[in-house]
Amino acid sequence: MKIVALVKYVPDATGDREFAEDFTVDREGSDGLLSELDEYAVEQSLQIAEAGDDVEVVALTVGPDDAYDAIKRALQMGADSGVHVNDERIHGSDVLATSAVLAAAIRRLAPDLVVCGMASTDGSMGVMPAMLAERLGWAGLTQARELSLEGTTVRISRDDDTASLVVEADLPAVVSVTDQSGEARYPSMKGILAAKKKPVDELTLDDLDLDPASVGLGAARSRVTAATERPAKQAGTVVTDEDGSSAAVIADFLTAGKHL
Repeated sequence: MKIVALVKYVPDATGDREFAEDFTVDREGSDGLLSELDEYAVEQSLQIAEAGDDVEVVALTVGPDDAYDAIKRALQMGADSGVHVNDERIHGSDVLATSAVLAAAIRRLAPDLVVCGMASTDGSMGVMPAMLAERLGWAGLTQARELSLEGTTVRISRDDDTASLVVEADLPAVVSVTDQSGEARYPSMKGILAAKKKPVDELTLDDLDLDPASVGLGAARSRVTAATERPAKQAGTVVTDEDGSSAAVIADFLTAGKHL
């Protein structure tokens, strides 16, 4: 059995993030890392592999050179190999184009199961799993709190606003897991050293038989055309209670700001 775990290289949310001249995220100007929510996808893939026989876990990413670090982290956690779709013509692609690239790579890998995080920590759209299921023509099971395999059946537990549901489907399938699915493991020293010997294949649009005109910033259905810096924080108002009027002053402030 082959499992593909999707991993995304995202800007570090604790650092400074800026736009490039074309108003795409300046990924070279900020530190990046594996999207935290994708760590849960890797973890669940590894748990399935550890519970079964002859299960291969492949980490798949799309992005520039630095995106290799997302694959490296997955390999250190225990994934068997990686695939990096790296082509400068993909730069600026929206989620629709990115899903087309990922779907083409998944078809090439021919896995039994694709596991994704519930959303990326930069875009936070949460639509990629459903888009991939639609493009591949596979079952899509989303927002999994628990994930298990029984033969050729994948089963998940998911929570909605009114109930906890158990949903199952035949393989092949696309599954997204939440941050409630189980704490992701931290790479051990053994895993870090072993990752250096694991294979990582690099693919381009030509390898995937994709038309370059269908991806990239020029094909994006939405794009940022202008941006301004967030205003600097202003000093707060200090109320000194010398005559017992502070309560009224605070009430007036809250009322004026429509906080009451």
